[in-house]
Amino acid sequence: MKTHLNLATTDLQKSVSFYSTLLNAKPTKTLIDYALFITDEPGLELAIDLRESVSPTLDTHFGIYVETPEGVETAIARLQSAGLADTIEREDTCCYANQTKVWATDPEGRRWEIYTVHEDTKERDNADTACCSIATISAGESRSSAGRHVRCS
Repeated sequence: MKTHLNLATTDLQKSVSFYSTLLNAKPTKTLIDYALFITDEPGLELAIDLRESVSPTLDTHFGIYVETPEGVETAIARLQSAGLADTIEREDTCCYANQTKVWATDPEGRRWEIYTVHEDTKERDNADTACCSIATISAGESRSSAGRHVRCS
C-alpha cells in the first residue's frame, strides 16, 4: 500500500530538486509539466503538477516517520548539504510525544518534517518547541508549522 499525493507547483524544476532531496529518490517519470515519484520508504506516490499559480494551505504540514534517530540524522545531513533544513528539533515534546525531527519547506511553502518518536508523553507540547503551533510563525512568513501529522490526531 502507498499513499498518493498530488501537489501543484509553479516551478517544476525546483520542486523536483526539493523532493529528490527530501525523499532521497529520483522521479520515475518527468515530463514538461509533471513529475512522479514512487518510493517504498516511505510508501508514497507523489505527483507534482506544474500550474500557473498555487495556493497551499497554511494550516497543514506533512510528515515522514522514520524508525530511528539515526534515520533522522541521515535526513538532517542530506537536507543541510542541500541547504534545505529549516529547523532541527532533538528530543522535544510535540503532539504528546518526545521526538527528534528536521523541518524543510518546499518551493511553494509546504512544510515537511522527517521525524522519529522516542516515547509518548502526557504533555502535548514543550513550551520551547515550534511543534504544531501556528503562533510560532512570524507575520508575513509564507510557510506554516501548523497542522497535523499522524502523531497529532
